[in-house]
Amino acid sequence: MLVFLRSKSLFEPLRRSIIGMAFGVACAAAIYGQTPTPTPEPDEPMPVAPSFPTSSRPMPSAERVGIDNADQLPLTLDQAIEMALKNNNDIEASRKDVKIADFNLRGANGIYDPLFNSQTYYESRTTPTASTIGGAVNGAVTQRQFYGDVGLSGFVPKFGGSYDVIFNSSRLFTTNRNATLNPQFPSSIVATFTQPLFRNRRIDNNRRLIEIAKKNTNLSDSQLRQKAMDTVTSVEQAYWDLASALRNLQVGMDALKQAKDQLESNQRQVAKGVLAPIEIVAANAQIASFEQAVFVTQESVTRAENTLKTLLLPDRTSAEWQRPITPVSPIVQAVPQIGLADAMTEALKNRPELEQLAVNAEINKVNLRFYRDQTKPQIDLVGSYTASGLAGTRNPLSSGSSNVPINLIGGYFNSLGNLLQQDFPTYRAGIQISIPWHNRTAEANLGRTIVEGDKLKNQTAQQEQLVEADVRNSLQALRSAEARLTSATAAREAAEELYSSEERKFRGGTTTFYLVAQRQTDLLVARANEIIARTNLNKAISAFNRSIGKTLDVNNVSVTK
Repeated sequence: MLVFLRSKSLFEPLRRSIIGMAFGVACAAAIYGQTPTPTPEPDEPMPVAPSFPTSSRPMPSAERVGIDNADQLPLTLDQAIEMALKNNNDIEASRKDVKIADFNLRGANGIYDPLFNSQTYYESRTTPTASTIGGAVNGAVTQRQFYGDVGLSGFVPKFGGSYDVIFNSSRLFTTNRNATLNPQFPSSIVATFTQPLFRNRRIDNNRRLIEIAKKNTNLSDSQLRQKAMDTVTSVEQAYWDLASALRNLQVGMDALKQAKDQLESNQRQVAKGVLAPIEIVAANAQIASFEQAVFVTQESVTRAENTLKTLLLPDRTSAEWQRPITPVSPIVQAVPQIGLADAMTEALKNRPELEQLAVNAEINKVNLRFYRDQTKPQIDLVGSYTASGLAGTRNPLSSGSSNVPINLIGGYFNSLGNLLQQDFPTYRAGIQISIPWHNRTAEANLGRTIVEGDKLKNQTAQQEQLVEADVRNSLQALRSAEARLTSATAAREAAEELYSSEERKFRGGTTTFYLVAQRQTDLLVARANEIIARTNLNKAISAFNRSIGKTLDVNNVSVTK
C-alpha cells in the first residue's frame, strides 16, 4: 500500500480497471435515470505524518487586581485574630456599649449623691395695717430682709430612707413699733428624715435602677464576648479558606507545569515517529483545561483574601489592601477529643446566648420584686427636729423692749450661739399613710413582669435546644471531617500511584496518552479534595469550639473593655 501511495506507474493496469468499473456504474445509473455521485480523486495522497502547528503559551500570570505581589504580608492566625479584634468596627461598637453601660451604672448610683442647695435674696415688703396693735406708722408696716439658707438632701442606700437638712438665717428690719428687737437676726436648723415602713423599704425605684444597671453591665460584657467569639470564628474560617485557595492554586500550577512537560515529551516522540501527531493535540487540550482551572482558582484566592481583609482592616484606606496575604500558620490543627456529654456541659456553661438570657431573667426578678412591693400601701415614719436662734438690738420705739432677755441682745453671731445651744428645740414624729384606690398601675406592671418572666423561661428552653442541636451537629461535623480527610489522603496517595504507573506504561508503549491524561486529571482532583477535606476539618474545629463557647480560651484571647 505504501508503494501505491508513492507511485502510480507500478499499478497502472489496476488503476485503469477501477476507472472502467466507475464508467460502468455511471452508465447503469444513466439507464435507470439516476446521476451517480462523483468520487474525487486527489492529485496527491495524504501524508502519514502531517505537521501539527503548536504555539507554546506562557504560564498564567500571578498578577491579581489591586495587589502588589512584591510586597507580601506573611500572617499567622494569631496575628490575624489580633488585627480583627483591634480593628473590627463591630467589636469597637460593642466596646463602646460596655462603656455606656458602665456610665449608666455610675449615673444610677449618683442618685445617692447628696444634693447641696442654697438661696439668698433681699426683700422689701410694705403691708397696710389698720390696727394700732400691728405697730403701724401712718397705716403701714415696712419690712426689709436679707435672707440666706443652705441645705443638704438625699437618699439613704439602705431601706429607702430620705433626709433633708436646711440651715437658714436672715437680717430683718421693720417699722413695726411693737417689735422688741429691731433689727433682729433669726436663724434655724431643720432636719427631717422619712423612713418607709411598708412600700419601698425592701426595694425602691432607686435601688431597682441600680440593680438593673449592674445587670446591664454584665449583659454588655457578655455581648462583647459574643461579638468577639463571632469575629474570631469568622477570621478562622476566612483564614483557612484563603490558605485552601492558595494551596489549590499551587496544585493547579504544578499540574499545569506537568502538562507542559508532557507536551514537550509528546512533541519529541512524535518527531521520532513513536507517537501519532494527534497526541500533541491531546496534550494541548489538557493544558487548556488546567489553565482554566488555574484562572478559576486565582479568582477564588482574590475573593477569599478580600473576605479576610474585610475582617482585619479598619477601613478601605488601609495600606494592607494592596498587599497579598500569605497564611503561614501550620495547616495541621489539633483535633479536640471530647464526648457529647462533656461538650454539652461546656456549652451550657460558656455560651454567651444562655448567659444573656440568664441576665435578662435576673433583671426580670428585680422588676418582679419592685412591682410586687409597689402593690403595698405606703406607710412612712417621718421625724423632724428644729433648733432656732434669735438675737437683735432693742427697739427704742417698743415699750416692751426692756423685758427682752439679755441672751437675745446682740448681733448675728449671738443668734448663731443661741442656735447652737439648742435652747429653743422643736421635735416631731408621725406616720404618713398613702393608699391608692385599686392601684391598677402597680398591678398591671406586676402582671406584665410575671408574663415576661414566663416568656424568658420559654426562650431559655428554646435556646438550650438550639445549643444542644448546635453542639451535636458541630461534633458530628468534626468527626465526619476527620474521617473524610483520612479517606481523601488515601485517595490522593492512590491517585499518585496510579498516575505514576500509567506514566511508566506510557513510556513503555503499553498504554495511551488518553489514559495518562485521565490519571493526571484524577490526581489533580484527588489533591484538591484532600485540600478541601483538610480545610473543612480546620473549619469544623473552629465551629466546634464556637459551639461550646471556648473560642476565646482556645485562641488565648482576653477581651478588654
